[in-house]
Amino acid sequence: MSGTEQNASGIDRSAAVADAPPARSGRVVLEVEGLAVAFGGIKAVDGLTFQVHEGEIVSVIGPNGAGKTSAFNCISGFYRPNSGTVVFDGEEITRRKPSHITARGMARTFQNVRLFSEMTVLENVKTGMHSHLGQNVFDAMLHTPRYRRSEAQCAEDARGWLDFVGFRADDELLVTQLPYGEQRRVEIARALATQPKLILLDEPGAGLNHSEKNELMGLIRRIRDLGVSIVLIEHDMGLVMEVSERIVVLNYGKEIADGTPAEIKQNPVVIAAYLGEEEE
Repeated sequence: MSGTEQNASGIDRSAAVADAPPARSGRVVLEVEGLAVAFGGIKAVDGLTFQVHEGEIVSVIGPNGAGKTSAFNCISGFYRPNSGTVVFDGEEITRRKPSHITARGMARTFQNVRLFSEMTVLENVKTGMHSHLGQNVFDAMLHTPRYRRSEAQCAEDARGWLDFVGFRADDELLVTQLPYGEQRRVEIARALATQPKLILLDEPGAGLNHSEKNELMGLIRRIRDLGVSIVLIEHDMGLVMEVSERIVVLNYGKEIADGTPAEIKQNPVVIAAYLGEEEE
């Protein structure tokens, strides 16, 4: 990794290689209470309630159409829920704009990779830093010394995050020139560049091969070891059971279970609704 081991927010990336998870403070960073949203009379999310603690990995699972991504969209400000509340880091954000929520410290990725196709890899990651740059319009117009210093630091930090997620290609390539797995890494690097306290990962394993999924599991743990809380939507149950500390299960928009991986695997309601009767 280029530069120092700390980024502008003071996060020590070297801590991410530690084998043991960090001590839990018990502080709740996300509290969802009675969340509901409907489209044309169909309830996509119906009374969802759960919490996420600092440095915790929580997976949200369920069959297709269970309301998982709709819940993410409500939490991150892309949908306005019909009822319920979302409290993030002590502030109610239920109907705040995505830009405000991002600035508060919540980042997300999407089920389908959303990168700026006309930009390079490095430029895409740098867009995640715009709210933290120490420059103004005057600096940018005149390319002042402060602007040049800020841009140099921004590029260094962006490359640091690319290194952190295991990006292997040329960061001056257009993102459209990358294979799908590398695009996923760039999207996660951009999310981390916002300096989040919580990151929402929407099916990060989709389209990845077995080796890439194994690397993804390691990356999720490294992100957690930075002290960042993670909420994960994922259909690969092997991945979910391996990395999750707690699992929330949805079916037809309703929460039907919330527990540890061991508890979820043995829950008869979950087995019937999602895992299948053959699941041991």
